[in-house]
Amino acid sequence: MTRILPSETDSLWTLFTAPVIWALHFLVCYVLVAVHCQKPGVLGIGFDSVRLIIAATTMAALIGILMSAWLAWRQWGYGRDDPPHDDPTLRDRTLFQGFATLLLSGLSFVAVVLVAMPVLFISECLR
Repeated sequence: MTRILPSETDSLWTLFTAPVIWALHFLVCYVLVAVHCQKPGVLGIGFDSVRLIIAATTMAALIGILMSAWLAWRQWGYGRDDPPHDDPTLRDRTLFQGFATLLLSGLSFVAVVLVAMPVLFISECLR
């Protein structure tokens, strides 16, 4: 049995990384589109530029979430141990946190894709 000890990257903050990235992505996308559609001249860019900014933000968010998922996969022990990790030991707490972070990363990845998806279908703001 291998012994898993928490490293400097394995803290409770890793659990919240992917949802925070999703929340920031959501905020940037919706505020950018809302401002552009309400006052088109304020930003000084067209809707195609807004779409490109959202695409770049989406790619950056997905890369950040994938990095978070990789750290979670590593913290979980590369999936060697199946859940539940419910013993009151440091090893099981570390494995549980890694598994929970991996699940949250997957959920956040899907959420980022769904937030960016309307940009594919909307060609301009309705007035």
